[in-house]
Amino acid sequence: MRTSYTLHNPPVDFKKQLLRWAGQCAEIVLLDSNGHDQKYGSYECLLAIDAFTSLKTDFVSAFDALGQYQSSTKDWIFGYLTYDLKNGVENLNSGHHDGLGFPDLYFFQPKKLFLFKQHEVEILYLNVCSDEMQSDLRDIFATDIHTRTTETVCRIAQRISRENYLEKVGKMLDHIHRGDIYEANFCMEFYAENATIDPIDTFEALNAISKPPFAAFFKNRNHYLLCASPERYLGKSGTKVISQPIKGTAKRHPDADTDRAAAAHLRQDPKERAENIMIVDLVRNDLSKTARKGSVCVEELCGIYSFPQVHQMISTVTSEWNTQFPIIEIIKNSFPMGSMTGAPKISAMKIIESLEETKRGLYSGAVGYFTPEDDFDFNVVIRSILFNASDKYLSFSVGSAITSLSDPEKEYEECLLKAKAMFTVLHAPQAEF
Repeated sequence: MRTSYTLHNPPVDFKKQLLRWAGQCAEIVLLDSNGHDQKYGSYECLLAIDAFTSLKTDFVSAFDALGQYQSSTKDWIFGYLTYDLKNGVENLNSGHHDGLGFPDLYFFQPKKLFLFKQHEVEILYLNVCSDEMQSDLRDIFATDIHTRTTETVCRIAQRISRENYLEKVGKMLDHIHRGDIYEANFCMEFYAENATIDPIDTFEALNAISKPPFAAFFKNRNHYLLCASPERYLGKSGTKVISQPIKGTAKRHPDADTDRAAAAHLRQDPKERAENIMIVDLVRNDLSKTARKGSVCVEELCGIYSFPQVHQMISTVTSEWNTQFPIIEIIKNSFPMGSMTGAPKISAMKIIESLEETKRGLYSGAVGYFTPEDDFDFNVVIRSILFNASDKYLSFSVGSAITSLSDPEKEYEECLLKAKAMFTVLHAPQAEF
């Protein structure tokens, strides 16, 4: 049981104070919509801290374990799904370098929860710690948001060189021309060893640059995710299931006319539309596996949405949940998300594994939560920095969709465009890449 308290009209800096105060905890999840008006968004922001119970497992039977944990707690739980959970669902593997060492799946039941919505913050504490609520609020209001203690030190290296990238995209195009696949998302890693960052400072800087609708800050002891994702992977509200895949990217421009022209060009670009529509078809198929017959619907196809650094092409696919399936099956049958894999999905994932050089781990996985009412919402982990503080290993990956119309040089440029915000907040020069 949880004790509830509502804070009306919190101060402007309350969210920042809350995150800095929470930094003392071993487990943190912050999910922030950055004020985006979302048709299917339930909260403006959520912060969950301090594990009362938790689940950590590798990919073997991970979804079964998550289903059991979620149904037994019947409470709010927060956590992540790594891309490599695919290995427990299909006959696949992940044999590449992994400098981060995140568990394949991690969820926790928070002792303390803060829900932001319409000028109010609902505060929910498990009864075992409810007597701490008022003293916590005093400490939060007294938290200094201006102190900076850690200098960022990162020497960024590239796992796949530009020349190697172009060669690998050429090999992927060979697969497409042979008919092995229609589309695949190909990614490459940038990394730093012996890195030093202040995770909260770095997240706030990344979030301020990007202002995405699915930002996330995650901490599990020495493992951190600083995520500026614009993409929803999958949500459920009542019986409605929502997926919003992104495929299609164009650069923003300071000149208003040039910027509008870039957005208009993206809307009509045959290559970008083909990318998006192929993934929409894949998502429709994934959702149909747990949907009421005839309920899968494309509510919006190839909509153009503008963010501070890029225009994105986003589609919205919905379905009505067939309640004979456990809710975990909705996720299991659509994971990993189509926008980060390709079509056909299994063939694409096999080819991805043969050409990439880094274990994806949490990158192109998902972070989110379940409610006590069995609803859930998860983002796609892209535009993100991952950090293992104990090993001082920092990583961020970027990718793009390869289709028959792809130009390897332009795909490489798109990757660098998506990496720009991470280079900026890490004070690392991008020109050398």
